[in-house]
Amino acid sequence: MEISFRDEGPAAIIKVQGDIDLYSSPKVRQTILECVKKADAQKILIDMTGVAYIDSSGVASLIEGLQLSKQKNKLFLIFGLTARARAVIELARLDKIFKIFLTEAEAMSG
Repeated sequence: MEISFRDEGPAAIIKVQGDIDLYSSPKVRQTILECVKKADAQKILIDMTGVAYIDSSGVASLIEGLQLSKQKNKLFLIFGLTARARAVIELARLDKIFKIFLTEAEAMSG
């Protein structure tokens, strides 16, 4: 699993590649929380185009990032969900809570 971060003006983009599971979710969680706390950007975008699988621990990391973003008055947006990752999010009915977009361009304007 690889995770990277980049600033794009009003947005901070976290790109995750690989499965987000019990073993990798602590790194994902740490990166998201640090980004939300430190970034000057008002939007935190999570790029999930490279994530084939996410389990409940990964979902919990995303939820924690969303909660902290709300506390910091920042938008928390997800884009590029693969079919399998989207199915997990929808099964937990979190598609009603997260703002999910197909592409980075849509998320940037969302």
